Amino acid sequence: MAPPTPAPTGHPPHTATVAGVPVDTRHWIDGTRVASPATFTDHSPIDGTPLAGIARGTAAEARAAVAAADAAFTGGSDRSGWAATPPAERAALLHAVADGVDARAEELAAVETADNGALLRSHRRGVLPRVAHNFRYFADRLLALSHDDFDTRGHTNHVSWDPAGPAVLITPWNAPLMLSSWKIAPALAAGSTVVLKPSEWTPLTASLLADITHEAGLPPGVFNVVQGYGDEAGAALTAHPDVRRISFTGSVPTAHRIAAAAAAHLVPCGFELGGKSPLLVLADADLDLAADLAVEQYDNAGQICLAATRILVEESVRDAFLGRFLDRAAKLTQGDPRDEATDIGPSIHPRHVERVDGFVRRALAAGATAVIGGAPSPGPTDAPGGNYYLPTLLTDVDQDSEIVQEEVFGPVLTLQTFPDGDEDEAVRLANGTRFGLAATLVAGDRERAARIGARLVAGTVWVNCFYVRDLSAPFGGARHSGIGREGGDWSFDFYCDLKNTVTAPKGWADHG
Repeated sequence: MAPPTPAPTGHPPHTATVAGVPVDTRHWIDGTRVASPATFTDHSPIDGTPLAGIARGTAAEARAAVAAADAAFTGGSDRSGWAATPPAERAALLHAVADGVDARAEELAAVETADNGALLRSHRRGVLPRVAHNFRYFADRLLALSHDDFDTRGHTNHVSWDPAGPAVLITPWNAPLMLSSWKIAPALAAGSTVVLKPSEWTPLTASLLADITHEAGLPPGVFNVVQGYGDEAGAALTAHPDVRRISFTGSVPTAHRIAAAAAAHLVPCGFELGGKSPLLVLADADLDLAADLAVEQYDNAGQICLAATRILVEESVRDAFLGRFLDRAAKLTQGDPRDEATDIGPSIHPRHVERVDGFVRRALAAGATAVIGGAPSPGPTDAPGGNYYLPTLLTDVDQDSEIVQEEVFGPVLTLQTFPDGDEDEAVRLANGTRFGLAATLVAGDRERAARIGARLVAGTVWVNCFYVRDLSAPFGGARHSGIGREGGDWSFDFYCDLKNTVTAPKGWADHG
C-alpha cells in the first residue's frame, strides 16, 4: 500500500493526510486548535514512514487546557457549566459522540492502523464498535445511576454522585482510541471535564476524536487534547493544582512519578498498569481450546496488558499441549496489518523492538530455549523498515528469572510445568510475580477450576475463555497491576465525589 503523503495543496496548515484522512496536528483546547512552537514526528510502525509533525505540548499548553476544563466545569458565577448540565442532556451529547464515531469508523480504523500497527480488520470489526459502545454505555448508565435510600433511626440517608472536577487522562499506545474512550466516556458522563494526553507514539485518533466531540456539540473546554511527551506535557498536567482526578494506563515506573506529583495536591489517581498474567492448563482441559487460547496471546503483537504470557501446564499433558500449540503458531501470518490475511502486525516502535529483543537475548543467555522465534523479523518484503518481532515461545525458564517476572509487552510467551495434581504449586507459580492483572484457567472439572480460580491473585479470571469483557464488570489489577477499578458504577465512583445526605424526620416548618 502507498505510504501516507503530506497534505495536498489547499488543505489548511497544521494538517497531515494519513491513510487518505486529513488529521489536524495541533492541540484541542477550549474548543479551538492551538499550535506549539515545537513539533515532534510521528512514524508508522508498519514501515517507519513519517506520518505527521505533531504539536509538542509544554507546561503552557497544559495550563491552558486545565484552565479551560476548570472553567467549563463550573461555568462561572452562574454555575451553568458541565457539572450542572442535566444528566439527560449529558447523555444525549455522549450518544451524539458515539454516532460520530460510527459515522467515521472507516477513517478512524485506517488512521489507527497506520499509527499503531494493529490489524485493520480488528479495528473495523471489533475496536471501533467498542469505542462507540463505550460512549453509549456510560451515557445510559448515567441515567440509571442510583442508590436506594436507607434508614438510620428514623433518619433518611440519600446517596448522590457529585462531579469531581477536571480530570487528566493519560492513555497508552497499544489501543489508543478504545482505551481513551474507556476513560473519557465515564468522566464526561459523570459531569467531570477532561484533558486527554495521548501517547506521543499514537496521537492521531485523539485529534480526530476532538473533531467528533466538537461536531457532536460538546461545549468548549469540556474535552481537551494536549499532545506531547510525558516528561513535558504529562508532568505539567499531573502536577497542576486544579486537577481533581488522574487516570493513567501504562507502566509501573511512570505511575510512581504520577502518584508523587498527585500527592502534593491529594489528587485521587486510578492506575491500570502492567501485567504478567498466567495461563494455567490442567490435565483434564480441552487441549485444543487451551492451544487456541495460548496462541491468541500473540494478538496485537503481544502488546496487550491482559495477555497471558506465562503458560503453566500440568506435566502429564505438556507434550500434547505443546504439539497443538506449535501446529497453530505455524499457521500465523506476520505482515502488513492492512492486509486481511495478516494475523500479527508490527511492534509499536524501534525502541520497543530493541526492548523486547533484549529480554529474549538475556533469557537465552541464561539458559532458556527458543522453541519458536527468538529474534526480530524482517517483516513483509513490501514494507521494509517496520518494527516486527517473531512470535516466540521460551522453555527452560526459572520462576525467578527476568523473563518470567517482568512484563515484556511483546509476542513472547514462556512455558513452565507443575506436577500432576499439585494445585498448591500451580497457584504458587501463577501468583509468583509482583503483578495481578488477569489470569486464564483451562480445565475440565468445574469444581477444581473454581477452587484454583478462587486462589489466583488477579483483577479478572477467565475460565475456558479469554478477553470476554463487559463494561458492567469491574476492571483493574491487584498488586503492581494497578489501583482502583474501571467499569460500571465503579467508574462513576472515581470521577465523582460521593455524597450522603442525612435528613431528620423532624424540624420541618409547618406551612399549613
